[in-house]
Order: sequence, then C-alpha cells, then structure tokens
Amino acid sequence: MLGERRPPTDPTDPTHLTYPTHCDLYNARMARYTLVYGVRLIPEGTLKGVDEATLKLADGSSAGLTLHTFDGTIPQLRRSLDRSLDAFFDLLPGAADEDVDTFGD
Repeated sequence: MLGERRPPTDPTDPTHLTYPTHCDLYNARMARYTLVYGVRLIPEGTLKGVDEATLKLADGSSAGLTLHTFDGTIPQLRRSLDRSLDAFFDLLPGAADEDVDTFGD
C-alpha cells in the first residue's frame, strides 16, 4: 500500500503519515518490459572472444548488452546462471513479493 497510515495522536501532526518509498512509487503501476536473452553452450576452452552486442531500439537509438560467460559442468552452469539471474533482478527496483501477487501473471 502506498504510504502506510499510522493512527495520529494529533491530526494536525504531519508525522502521522509515513512517506512512500522508491519501490512504492515504482510499483504504483507495474511496468512491462522485454527481456533480451540468449544462451550458447560450447566446449570449455574453445571460446576465443566475445564481441559487444548492440540492441537497436524503436526510437532509432541503440543500447549495449552485457554478455556473461561461465565455465563448468552442466550442474555448475545451471547454478551459476541461476545466481546471475537472481542477482540481475535483485539489482532492479521492482517486483516485491506483494507486487508479484497483485500484478504477476
């Protein structure tokens, strides 16, 4: 809920309201996004390099795309990828549990 109310001891006291946090304001209306994602599995030691990826946006501008590499067995790769995706979403302001309940598909 945006800006939780506390029972005021004095209705003229401006401190009877808490103020919305950044996440409250961000989630007031859940935004929609496109997640750009790609995976390629090759034998370890065969990768010589990775070039920068560029996205072309509808407004004519472009945006860079961060590329990541992991080495390991299939179970290690799965764990690394899971941790990387979790970290990506943890860095974004956005869907707290209550938002997922309210706005999630």
